[in-house]
Amino acid sequence: MVTVILLFVLILLVAIFSVQNAIPVFITFFLWKFEASLAIIVFLSAICGMIAGLIIAMLIRMKSEGKKEKKSQPRSPTNL
Repeated sequence: MVTVILLFVLILLVAIFSVQNAIPVFITFFLWKFEASLAIIVFLSAICGMIAGLIIAMLIRMKSEGKKEKKSQPRSPTNL
């Protein structure tokens, strides 16, 4: 429950920051150039960071659960 509240507060802060900084900016990425609102860029960057963190956390959790399952399996003479 604490995590959900913190996530909501973080999203709210990013949204407030984005709305207060809604000026157009030029974005250059390699040879790709475009103009977008700073609000959209900040919000999308925050969302991408959250998604990346979620994926990394899931991968770490899956890896640790796999190690736990491996340790809990009894060793039989045929598995040597």
